[in-house]
Amino acid sequence: MAKDKKAPRPKAQTPKGFRDYFGAEVTERAEMLATIAGVYRHYGFDALESSGVETVEALGKFLPDVDRPNEGVFAWQDEDDTWMALRYDLTAPLARVYAQHRNDLPLPYRRYAMGPVWRNEKPGPGRYRQFYQCDADTVGAATVAADAEICAMLADTLEKVGIPRGDYLIRVNNRKVLNGVLEAMGVSDAAQAADVLRTIDKFDKVGEAGVRELLGKGRLDASGAYIDGVGLSEEQAEPVITFLTSKGADNAATLENLRGAVGESAVGAEGVTELQQIADLLAAQGYGPDRIVIDPSVVRGLGYYTGPVFEAELTFEILDEKGRKRQFGSVAGGGRYDDLVKRFTGQAVPATGVSIGVDRLLAALREKGRLTSTEQGPVVVTVMDRDRMADYQAMVADLRQAGIRAEVYLGNPKNFGNQLKYADKRQSPVAVIEGGDEKDRGVVQIKDLILGAKMAENATLEEWKDRPSQYEVPRADLVAKVREILDLYS
Repeated sequence: MAKDKKAPRPKAQTPKGFRDYFGAEVTERAEMLATIAGVYRHYGFDALESSGVETVEALGKFLPDVDRPNEGVFAWQDEDDTWMALRYDLTAPLARVYAQHRNDLPLPYRRYAMGPVWRNEKPGPGRYRQFYQCDADTVGAATVAADAEICAMLADTLEKVGIPRGDYLIRVNNRKVLNGVLEAMGVSDAAQAADVLRTIDKFDKVGEAGVRELLGKGRLDASGAYIDGVGLSEEQAEPVITFLTSKGADNAATLENLRGAVGESAVGAEGVTELQQIADLLAAQGYGPDRIVIDPSVVRGLGYYTGPVFEAELTFEILDEKGRKRQFGSVAGGGRYDDLVKRFTGQAVPATGVSIGVDRLLAALREKGRLTSTEQGPVVVTVMDRDRMADYQAMVADLRQAGIRAEVYLGNPKNFGNQLKYADKRQSPVAVIEGGDEKDRGVVQIKDLILGAKMAENATLEEWKDRPSQYEVPRADLVAKVREILDLYS
């Protein structure tokens, strides 16, 4: 009789497109979220936490360029046949929340939300299927003053988290201007309009000549593959080129060029007027074009935008995986979406907001050397005699009560060298040692692990004598001496 085969062990690996975060990375993110929340609250926004799961119906189908099943979301059918999905952003859930609780919420409703979102898209280098977003939105304000405020708040947020002025630029456009250009082109088919918008979004990569080709018959990309074009005539495509090349020396020149690009389109003219108002409002608050600028090349991919759109771009250069210089790129974006709540209520409810890609922003700060992804570990109280665990716990309690991060070594204390190796692996700055002799004399040994590691690398004997890395102090002075050492490295 054949024996039953043992079930294979599961592979210890993260799913494709996901990753694990450890120690310093988690701490850095938490600190950044707290900093961003502080700016949002300073502007008068209230916190909201909603479910990570929504019905597919509530989420809607707004993701661009999806090449995965279920329109780019992770979805499943519940036992009552309702299709559920992990949220792909924090804006679509807000529309549902406001529609559901609108009778209990103030109007306008100003909220911020933070948390992970999930997209069932093809992963790539630095592109994961789960990532954090940090949103702030105003629901119920039709005035473009709300859009201007979001842009100002975004600039303040970037500077607060450590991106100095000159290293970022917030670019503002208006979907109404784009709609005016489409109208001037005579494009009314929704699918063709979407193709045109996607082509416009490639302007930074392929330039004017590439956009002309993609709007027409198509072009060969860098790999030699042929990309089909939209199929417009040169005459039809001309308003797009005029639009894309309308950025002038300053906002006034850009706005004047945009008026020419939209021609006789009323919706296009309305969009240009709104951009003028936003520029004036920002200038009145001291946000000049060195921080926020009108830029026609901003499109924004999500399908629910109806008015002003904006994008925060980091302008400093980094080296890519091949050692080539390139700009870091976008870390935040948003815009006005006046029809999103209407899906639920049937009534138009104006709304505008911004979403910050927290992981991208953290990566940018690391590139600039403002984050090191290392974190000082706890003080480790070593164990010389397992029968005196109460003494060691009393020491660690004293340290913690003084606000010092500390722990007692809870592994096998038999090999003292392993305890110090553990402390090194934990990035511990200090180890506390009390054997039987120290206990009898009422003293403790305090080992400065940071200095010890440095001196072990290149210190002379004289330097060792001049500044020892281990101190013997009375037990009563434990906290004070540890604090003194920690202050040297803070």
